[in-house]
Amino acid sequence: MTILETINQPADLKTLTSNQLEALADEVRALVLDKVSKVGGHVGPNLGTVELTIALHKVFNSPIDKIVWDVSHQSYPHKILTGRKNGFVDGHFHDITGYTSQHESEHDFFTVGHTSTSIANAMGLAHARDLTGATGNVIAVIGDGSLSGGLAFEALNNAGEFDGNLIVIVNDNEMSIAENHGGLYPHLAKLRESNGTAANNIFTSLGLDYHYIAAGNSIDALITGLESVKDTTKPVVLHIHTEKGHGYAPAVANKEKFHWSAPFELATGLTNPGTPGESYTEMILDYMGEKVDSGMPLVAINAAIPGLMNLKSFAAKYPKNYKDVGIAEQYSITYGQALAAGGARPFIFHNSTFLQRAYDQLSHDLAINEYPAIVIVKGGVINGSDKTHQGSMAIGMISNIPNLVYLAPTSAEELLAMLDWATAQTAQPVVIQLPEHGVEHRSSRLTDFSKPVYDVIENGADVAILGLGGFYNLAEKAAAELEKSGIKASLVNPLFISQLDETALLELAKTHKVIVTLEDGVLDGGFGQKVAGFLGQSDVKVLNFGAKKEFNDSVPVAELYQRYHLTPELIASDVLESL
Repeated sequence: MTILETINQPADLKTLTSNQLEALADEVRALVLDKVSKVGGHVGPNLGTVELTIALHKVFNSPIDKIVWDVSHQSYPHKILTGRKNGFVDGHFHDITGYTSQHESEHDFFTVGHTSTSIANAMGLAHARDLTGATGNVIAVIGDGSLSGGLAFEALNNAGEFDGNLIVIVNDNEMSIAENHGGLYPHLAKLRESNGTAANNIFTSLGLDYHYIAAGNSIDALITGLESVKDTTKPVVLHIHTEKGHGYAPAVANKEKFHWSAPFELATGLTNPGTPGESYTEMILDYMGEKVDSGMPLVAINAAIPGLMNLKSFAAKYPKNYKDVGIAEQYSITYGQALAAGGARPFIFHNSTFLQRAYDQLSHDLAINEYPAIVIVKGGVINGSDKTHQGSMAIGMISNIPNLVYLAPTSAEELLAMLDWATAQTAQPVVIQLPEHGVEHRSSRLTDFSKPVYDVIENGADVAILGLGGFYNLAEKAAAELEKSGIKASLVNPLFISQLDETALLELAKTHKVIVTLEDGVLDGGFGQKVAGFLGQSDVKVLNFGAKKEFNDSVPVAELYQRYHLTPELIASDVLESL
């Protein structure tokens, strides 16, 4: 029997010897690797925290002592030791989520998948503990670059004046998703180099006690350090130096690639490279390169996710025209719009799910000031990811902010035309939402996007289908399905998400019985509802197709399309019924 087979709750490892704990670490690491190599997942963050997790559960008494994981993408070992190891057995991989969830275990306290939240959450738990007369330690574990997020600084600032037990573990593996950026990280390096004794210490300056553990992947060293801060009566930072990907050579050698990985060959770490082909990402990179070569003062900006858009290739060619701001989405928008104010041309790249964190900056800084920054949004679609990483709210979130020209290309040619116009004009900020259903080629009839003009591609009768962005192809397929029933539908490419071509809509309302809108996102507050609201007093029926306003947790996209009637057959059926 393996040691792990005897561990069903944290209490089961309390009596294990040092050698047994080391053996347990090997078994936990092997179990994590077996799962992520088969179905994908966060690799490096979890491998680097195996020893820390074991030490935490050896020293503390979870769930009375509460462990709060930042991002929680490094919580796989924690799940294994808290009664959920069956979720790492083939056939049960999807029985548990990839992040912590209070609905899954009493050892978890929050559902979280974005960064920089752990210290604030721990502060709330600690204050509630003291107000209610409860007992126990509260421990926040933060790492993988999360300290660069503004919320982490806000929480540390408040922790400095907290009068009670709070332990903040800074898991310093010298990495974010990719490399770290910002002045904080050289500071952490100086603390490491001085074995924690450097006089310049941001944590003590904020009023927190501070301890350092150099051997952050040594269970014995971690146990000693954790025992020294257990039951503290004031906030303390335990700064530990770990190795991202520890124990698996490919993940150590390529830390960025193995932050999160698709399934890979365990023996070599090799993933299936996939079939090379065109991508909108590469088109934008080529476009930016041409503009820089022509002398344009262009700056490509991202917030710690360069791999999403392959921006490292651009950075290698044009290092002075590239800025990774770290996990600081708010800063990326305000900094970018100020670059535009100064005469530079910022291209700000964001994943829809993380752009949520910068909503105030989109509105207050970018939109109100109207400087011509360009924001590229990827992942703003209905997806099958975790509930913490839903990108489908982008349209409702962005389209209701004034002064933004929010565009939805359906083809490579339209994307390039939009970029040409966006970089030439200086009147307003532009947001471009990338389609996510493969590269299409369709000529762009517009070159000026300052005013909304819909592209009526096919003229029909009775039914007009408006397919927004990446869903234009779905509109074509739905029209083909309707044609089987003798209905020749008009096909419209709206191009504009937040602004309506009122002239076109009124004309369509005169000549059609039903107007259909298709959008790859949540319906509430979205494109279709704007169309329906505008046409509310006309006789035409308006059918909106998109996602419901709900969180979906790892539901396959095909299942969601069935649920939301986003298939050609279901769309056609609903249209026929409405006639």
